[in-house]
Amino acid sequence: MNPKSLLSVLAVAGLCAMALFPRVSVRAGEVPRNSAYRVLDPIRHGNLTVFPVVAATSHDTRDFLTLDEGIRSGEVVVSEYGSIQPLVRGRGILPARGGPQVNELVLVNNSKKPLLLLAGEIVTGGKQDRVIGKDRLVPAESDPIDLSVFCVEPGRWTGASATFGSAGGVMGGTMAQPAVRGKAMGAKNQAQVWDEVRKQQSEMVAKVPAPAAPSVAGTTSYARVMSAPAVTQQVNSLAVPVEREYHSLVQQLRDRNAVGVVVAVNGEIIWADVFASTNLLEKYWPKLVRSYAAEAIAGTARAASVDVKSAQQFLDNVDGRRETVESEPGLYRHTEITGDGFKAFELTSLLPKTGFDLHLAKMAN
Repeated sequence: MNPKSLLSVLAVAGLCAMALFPRVSVRAGEVPRNSAYRVLDPIRHGNLTVFPVVAATSHDTRDFLTLDEGIRSGEVVVSEYGSIQPLVRGRGILPARGGPQVNELVLVNNSKKPLLLLAGEIVTGGKQDRVIGKDRLVPAESDPIDLSVFCVEPGRWTGASATFGSAGGVMGGTMAQPAVRGKAMGAKNQAQVWDEVRKQQSEMVAKVPAPAAPSVAGTTSYARVMSAPAVTQQVNSLAVPVEREYHSLVQQLRDRNAVGVVVAVNGEIIWADVFASTNLLEKYWPKLVRSYAAEAIAGTARAASVDVKSAQQFLDNVDGRRETVESEPGLYRHTEITGDGFKAFELTSLLPKTGFDLHLAKMAN
């Protein structure tokens, strides 16, 4: 099917699938009739399949700041521990520690907007590149906060600058691919994150043309590997067509609340990202789609497919055996749900006039 025909089918599917009601959990083999989310026909390129997700309702998220926006404007500062004191407003001076820590950074939000952080976002600089370990909100004009992170650059502990930038340059930041992101969010174990980083770096080196392999293999930085020209070319071969088709679809379905995706690689569903609004999705989409493409390229391509029914079941089944809730009253609630074959993570805003889920991430185990 050519892209124009595919977009027409997707648009019609979206217009015909909007009798939506509050989300419910489902048993294996069922597709819920009363789901708050609807999965549409997929966009496929190579071994990457992306199912657009539309929602019953959309929320006003214009007052939330993203990490990329905050770093570009200079209103958000991320630093090694002990280097942020000149920016403190006077209330929240962090206690003295024994210097920089691998799994800890300090962040100050000087913006008048609350800052949304997503697990998997990479910040580069300091003594090591880091990946944010969980979704959270940081209040407007915040005091310095401890930011839980994981190192994604094993082997370096030096740096000319104590401050950090958002990785990725013109793409507006980098998101770790699902395999790495999942270790940070689910396992919460630095050794497992490092192991996964090394594994993905090795697989990427094997995929690039031989002349470029030494330059890709010669760095311990996950972010630099992913932004290397040879790797970027490979990733973009999948990401750019998907990005363009989904962007066109969003324009057609804007009034139908396109808010997320379910992702499959080699015919196996691996991930879902769903946001509170189309606006938030659009802000994160360029780096999300490249993270999905990197996952597809790093693995061994196989001829397999997955259908809409399976994607809908994956998105709607959130019945868990265990839930862990962390809350900052009046700011946010973070819920981790462990179920059979999956983990899901919900970030709910508790700020005045909100009370809705800003982001839902779900990964297959």
